[in-house]
Amino acid sequence: MTHAEQYSTSEPGVSRGIRARSARRAGAVLALAAATVLASLVVAPVHPSSADQLSSARAQASALASKLDAEEAQIQTLTGQYDQANYQLSQVDASIAAGKAQLAKDQAVVSKDEAQLRTQAISDYISDGTSTQLTQLFSGDNNNVNIRNEYSTISSGNVTNTVDNLHTAQSHLQVQQNQLQQQQAEASATANALASSKNEATQLAGTLQSQKSSADAQVQNIINQQAAAAAAAAKAAAEAKIAAAQAAAQAAAAASAAAGSGGKSGGSSSGGGASTVAAGPLPPLPPGAQGAVEAAQHELGVPYVWGGDTPAGFDCSGLVQWAYAQVGISLPHYSGAQYDDTTQIPLADIEPGDLLFYGPGGSDHVAMYIGGGEMVEAPYTGADVHDTPIRTGDGFAGVGRVN
Repeated sequence: MTHAEQYSTSEPGVSRGIRARSARRAGAVLALAAATVLASLVVAPVHPSSADQLSSARAQASALASKLDAEEAQIQTLTGQYDQANYQLSQVDASIAAGKAQLAKDQAVVSKDEAQLRTQAISDYISDGTSTQLTQLFSGDNNNVNIRNEYSTISSGNVTNTVDNLHTAQSHLQVQQNQLQQQQAEASATANALASSKNEATQLAGTLQSQKSSADAQVQNIINQQAAAAAAAAKAAAEAKIAAAQAAAQAAAAASAAAGSGGKSGGSSSGGGASTVAAGPLPPLPPGAQGAVEAAQHELGVPYVWGGDTPAGFDCSGLVQWAYAQVGISLPHYSGAQYDDTTQIPLADIEPGDLLFYGPGGSDHVAMYIGGGEMVEAPYTGADVHDTPIRTGDGFAGVGRVN
């Protein structure tokens, strides 16, 4: 039975004093209703313009990402073409070097033959043709003069032919080198053009990357702003709900006091939860409640681990159990058992260190209240230990105070 139901009727023939007290009680009930209505009006504001701004920022970031992908693909293509041009240039350079090396070898052979011929000619001139090995070879037989002359001619002819062949090779090599040098110039020009295009594309990609990073930062900033606004609204709603519960409790107390000693009071609701709070004075907070809150706050960011009860990883009841263990208070590692081991109190009387339970008998989830309308929890796989505004909607089972 609610307080409104308990004090909303009167029997026929009641005295004027009783009717006056009933009127005062009705006023208290109206105050309670007004507080509840005010709490229900504290909701997260809707900002269509913020949604449009986020959508626009995301579209801009997506467009820049597409441009950046296309530019990077172009850079890859240009890099391949540049490498190919450099390879062709190296081939042309190798051909020119090989031709020059062969020409140098031929030139060395001809120079050697010319030097030998020159030396022989000088020697023949000085000795009047009598000191050469060729002359001595045929000096004993005057009839062999013709043979000697023929050998001399052959020797001179070989050198002459070699020189002629060298000149021909030089001519051909010069033509080939001219062609190769032209190819070399063309390949160098192509490589330089590709390098320039690649540099321009790389600079553009850098600009696009900078713009994309800025756009991504803008998107994240908008998301952070919206998340902060939503969190602030949720926190304000949680604080308003606690304030409404406190106003309801005060109104109920005022109504009970106005009823006088003849009034009867039963169990009270948890102020928004599904559990029934036993009548009687509230138990005090345990001495280590604030220390448990501080211990839990030191574990923010620790990942959720099913069955975890150490800083390596926590589940919901494991975090609560570990935090209270740091101040010497033992709790079971199961939210339903923690619910049974705590004293259920009204939401209006919640203090830092009290526990919030969810599900039948608190069997689904547990979190620890840290003040300011927020609680700390290890919620589910894939999430971390974090602070969040309290939730008192569907599934909320009530508040428990550690004994």
